[in-house]
Amino acid sequence: MAGPEDLAALLAEEERLQFPNFDQATALALGRLMLDRAERDRLPVTIDIRRGEQQLFHAALPGTSADNDAWVERKARAVRRFGHSSWYLGCLARAKGYDFHAKFALDPARFAAHGGSFPIFVKGTGAIGTVTVSGLPQQEDHRFVTAMLHEFLVTMA
Repeated sequence: MAGPEDLAALLAEEERLQFPNFDQATALALGRLMLDRAERDRLPVTIDIRRGEQQLFHAALPGTSADNDAWVERKARAVRRFGHSSWYLGCLARAKGYDFHAKFALDPARFAAHGGSFPIFVKGTGAIGTVTVSGLPQQEDHRFVTAMLHEFLVTMA
């Protein structure tokens, strides 16, 4: 179960991983970085990057299926609704002892508070999209996304 320090660390991660700007070229460059790393490490993941409702990048590597696309949709929908990473949303529900879907009257077929989707934050603007991975255990999905965001943002600085 996540403790308050874990939740605080996840919120700090959201504060730290923010873009100075974000457009189609940024999405493509980030997507390529993630795809290259996933191919290098032979990760069976689906990668999805969106600005609002527009899908700017999508790749499905060997070992994935249409189920991963459905998980991407469900996780990203939760992030768009609540403005926090899907891992944070699940950890918060576990820490507070509530059922995520019941508390917010959400259809489990449409929303998932499972790790792997992260808000795309633009400094001074807020959340404008999502970057989502599906295919690994949920905490590993989250770690892959955040590690790739950190690596990419370092190159933008």
